[in-house]
Amino acid sequence: MPQTYKVMSGKPYPSGTKFNAKGVNFSIFSRHAEQVELLLYESADCDEPFQIIQLQKEINRTFFSWHVYISKLPAGTWYTWRMDGAGYIRDSGFRFEKDKHLLDPWARAISQKRWNRKAACKPGDNGRTAMRSMVVDDKYDWEGDAPLAIRSEKSIIYELHVGGFTRHPSSEVSKPGTFAGLIEKIPYLQQLGITHVELLPVMAFDEQDVPRNTYDLGLKNYWGYSTHSFFSPHPGYCVTPEQGTHVQEFRDLVKTLHKAGMGVIMDVVFNHTSEAGADGPVINFRGIGGKSFYHLDQYDKSILRDYTGCGNTVNANHPLVARFIISCLEYWVRQMHVDGFRFDLASAMARGEHGEVLQDPPVLWGIELSEQLVKTKLIAEAWDAAGLYQVGSFPGYRWAEWNGRYRDIVRQFVRGDKGLLSELATRICGSSDMYEHQGRLPISSVNFVTCHDGFTLHDLFSYNEKHNEANGEDSRDGCSNNISYNCGIEGDTDNAGILELRRKQAKNVFAILLLSQGVPMLLAGDEVLHSQRGNNNCYCQDNELSWIDWGLTRQNADNLRFVQLMIALRKRHPSIMRRRFLTGKDIEGKNRKDISWHGVALNQPLWFDPEARLLVFTLAGIEDNEADLHIVMNMSDEIATLELPVIDGKKWCLALDTALPSPQDIIPLPDQKPFGERFYAVNGKAIAVFENTEF
Repeated sequence: MPQTYKVMSGKPYPSGTKFNAKGVNFSIFSRHAEQVELLLYESADCDEPFQIIQLQKEINRTFFSWHVYISKLPAGTWYTWRMDGAGYIRDSGFRFEKDKHLLDPWARAISQKRWNRKAACKPGDNGRTAMRSMVVDDKYDWEGDAPLAIRSEKSIIYELHVGGFTRHPSSEVSKPGTFAGLIEKIPYLQQLGITHVELLPVMAFDEQDVPRNTYDLGLKNYWGYSTHSFFSPHPGYCVTPEQGTHVQEFRDLVKTLHKAGMGVIMDVVFNHTSEAGADGPVINFRGIGGKSFYHLDQYDKSILRDYTGCGNTVNANHPLVARFIISCLEYWVRQMHVDGFRFDLASAMARGEHGEVLQDPPVLWGIELSEQLVKTKLIAEAWDAAGLYQVGSFPGYRWAEWNGRYRDIVRQFVRGDKGLLSELATRICGSSDMYEHQGRLPISSVNFVTCHDGFTLHDLFSYNEKHNEANGEDSRDGCSNNISYNCGIEGDTDNAGILELRRKQAKNVFAILLLSQGVPMLLAGDEVLHSQRGNNNCYCQDNELSWIDWGLTRQNADNLRFVQLMIALRKRHPSIMRRRFLTGKDIEGKNRKDISWHGVALNQPLWFDPEARLLVFTLAGIEDNEADLHIVMNMSDEIATLELPVIDGKKWCLALDTALPSPQDIIPLPDQKPFGERFYAVNGKAIAVFENTEF
């Protein structure tokens, strides 16, 4: 049994715990608590605390912070808080429950070993089933590492799930489903050529936060959009979480990725928490000061306003909550060396304390103007679940946005919809109609066609309808407007013609995405045609439906090769990675425009043809010795025989044609040969690209 440790008053700052050789300072914010206890445990799963410390207002409270210093307490000690206060929830918005064990919102490591969500939802003591926080020694040898400074226009983002990337037995890693397992796959990421991994939520989340029917099927929250501990890496991705190695294991991943030249972007969820709705669990914020942290109904404060579809909405523009969010982001950059953040349902953070949409939300401007975040990439999912859609108008200037309009128009065009050329061209060129008038740049647009939420690329061309029966919600979940096309048969088939068309369509999407101005984002597994069998909402599927099958790297090696070489093509063309918008005007010092548009005939684009499905353009090289590009996107059903433009002193070489079989579908630069003809025939539902060379 551990000894009883000497207790002193402590200091209000910093929040959370601060360990040194002499002891540990604990500090937690609660404006309205009247009684506060700190409980210390020998391990994450022992039944009883070895010491309970009752804090005194006169000694252990400064303004709204409760604090205590414990002499000689070692790192590795586990702890919870308990709080009580006056007020009834309907009138006050408070939910103090003196028997509920609370996580420290600033904890660097937490344990979910004995967690029971149901017990936290019901009245009474949940000490034996609560999550616990751990005192962490923050020492770490970064070996000179620092966040990378990869320019946004040169970035290629790869969205992946830490667990699902290596949990499949075919991954053959020694520590599947962990940060360490992902480290083992870094050589694959290098060969692919991406510059950043965007990790689905890795802040500690509640895996039990799923609907009752889903939970009864043995399913759990897999994606992680149910955060409760914003400073702690998720214990489920750690090899030895019971030893409190969360911080070390995440830092090991970041440091190794940086050594390999890749940055780390975290998908963060500051719009809601895992404490859910009115009948949700008491985990931390609700038991500390839910009135401040959540949006509450004006007349009945037992009702939580829900702009997220997840039961609650974080009151992000409350001064104390805004400070918590910004401090958290600064911590992940300063102490964990993260390179950027993607904000889930970021528009919910633009709402004021009464739910109104703010023109200049303090928290969003505070993030943008933070000196510690000045080199950090900020990406917004610029909508929420209550109808607020801010793509093209998200507050601030440095923020990039997931461009949902880009996604939709590319899906429609590749599917074969007609009359889209003008908008498609605008999206491919960086969506100047949305950003240029605000003084923003092409890098404001994060271009994507698929992401974790929705069909995979394989399924986009294999299913017309979602098939989410396995989720236990009678397929009511998931988006019904997928803008997909099954190519003639729903789901699996052995029809060779349909299978060939599906593979070609996947290559068409990759070609368009990687030829577009802005920041491209790829979904992990799309490069090897990973399928979720028509399930477009695999948030609860921690199984082989979601896990990446590494056997596909061999089975679909041709598609993987195409993506690798397509990324390489993008990287050798600064003209595709422009920081400023294209103008259609002559380039200084060169006798040609930065971009020229064509149709069936040169310099005659089909902007006003409502039937047109052919987009052709020539993109001039902007650096010395950079080749020009001539690009044909033919999504009609007919062959288009087109004249190649003449550029003095140069000859065109075929770089790719998605209608050709592998390896002719894309040709590495050293293997390209001058094309001696004036005309080239591009098949229907195909994309061809030429690069030129001097002769």
